Amino acid sequence: MNLMNSTAHGLLAGALALALVIPASANESEDDYAAEYHNPDPWEPVNRVVFRFNDTLDTYALKPVAQGYDRVMPTPLNDGITNVFNNLGEPKNLVNNLLQGKFHDASVDLSRFLMNTTVGVVGLFDVATRMGLQRNDEDLGQTLGAWGVGSGPYVMLPFFGPSTLRDGSAFAVEGYAGYSYGSQMDHVPSRNTALGVDVVDTRAGLLSQERLIRGDKYRFIRNVWLQNREYKVLDGQVEDDF
Repeated sequence: MNLMNSTAHGLLAGALALALVIPASANESEDDYAAEYHNPDPWEPVNRVVFRFNDTLDTYALKPVAQGYDRVMPTPLNDGITNVFNNLGEPKNLVNNLLQGKFHDASVDLSRFLMNTTVGVVGLFDVATRMGLQRNDEDLGQTLGAWGVGSGPYVMLPFFGPSTLRDGSAFAVEGYAGYSYGSQMDHVPSRNTALGVDVVDTRAGLLSQERLIRGDKYRFIRNVWLQNREYKVLDGQVEDDF
């Protein structure tokens, strides 16, 4: 994987650090996390330094580009581009659902990919969702969690954003996996262009969610990210402590 490819993947993951699409009752309290997870962030001082680097990069580079993209891109075209990249991610969902033994969800992933690629014009239109086939969101980190692998300490990676030892290792493996659309493109300029558009489109989709951040930005994102990961690994079967 060349430098441009790695950087694009990193910026995308960094943008996902701000993805606050989580259970509405997400708790901002560090004390609650420390009590339940026995201090999941033992490397906080170093993580904060890396977080400031990532946040500065986002503030002065990625976010302005995403804001311009959001202003000039017509909504139908914006939605279509998002649908295309979601469709390219369906093989990843399929593989991980198979690895987890969730065969019904895997059949949904396959049906969505075939339907949106054909009837939906290479994924430009999400006809599968309109027909009741809801999109899954699976990755290798969730698969390892489903197999009983512990998450390990929280880690803030340069460019790549929030992770854990388990999920960071899984992300590295997935970066080279055959079902990643980036690894399937042999034409380097086309691959990097696609990854760049994916990064900007993803970041633009998160602009409206930044207003949800309260208090210490680092702690808020960390706590939300950890809750979101637990929610995904357990398929939403978490205890409601709120």
